[in-house]
Amino acid sequence: MFEFPQIDPIAFELFGILAVRWYAVAYLAGILGGWWLMRRLVVGPFKHYNISKTMVDDFITWAIIGIILGGRLGYVFFYNAGYYLENPDEILAIWQGGMSFHGGALGVITALFLFCARYKLNPVGFGDALCAVVPIGLFFGRIANFINGELVGRPTDSDFPFSMVFPHIDALPRHPSQLYEAATEGLLLFLIVQFLTWNTRAPEKTGLISGAFLAGYGAFRFMVEITRMPDIQIGFLALGMTMGQILCIPMIIVGLGLMLWRPLKTK
Repeated sequence: MFEFPQIDPIAFELFGILAVRWYAVAYLAGILGGWWLMRRLVVGPFKHYNISKTMVDDFITWAIIGIILGGRLGYVFFYNAGYYLENPDEILAIWQGGMSFHGGALGVITALFLFCARYKLNPVGFGDALCAVVPIGLFFGRIANFINGELVGRPTDSDFPFSMVFPHIDALPRHPSQLYEAATEGLLLFLIVQFLTWNTRAPEKTGLISGAFLAGYGAFRFMVEITRMPDIQIGFLALGMTMGQILCIPMIIVGLGLMLWRPLKTK
């Protein structure tokens, strides 16, 4: 059994007045890593979609806005609607914490369609290139969740190989679910989509990479949620599922739909 390594959530300070948290570092690492790789992909496996490196550069701003607004509004309406309806002045108070991946995904998808409409690009093809890099951000985001000691796992047996005590929560051995998510929806999903991108003809099948990402993320998140504590203000929902699991179901359905539809639509 391990004990949670109490890590200072502040990565460093600038000029002694600005505290930069690991969560901000994670967002920056995910965005920069995704930007760097996507610039390579659009002149490589996805070059047939005529997406220039300059377009990728321009899209970063759109994506950041989609992540922040979508992630925050997703948390507000998916996870804590009652509270924020009573306190609407706090809806945009992102410095207080509270972001939703599913909301962020909807925000980025909205930004993607608006961006592609402006530049007359194939939105599903652009989405394929984008989905090939998203797991980078997911990995760093979950590592930041672990450093912050948030989104902890459910109690488990003390002799479970990966059990960990989070002293700031209680003295019970728990699943380090943040690390499970970093390993699955981050690292493993990244390896899967990269294999499909560089070693198969998947990039020629419009929607296959997007479908693999959506279905893969949904499946991994659904499984890991079994070891993760539900949000205290929501608890368990229908059939003992968490809100995270319920939100993953449409992702899996859409992802599988794209993968089944793709043989009819090439390039």
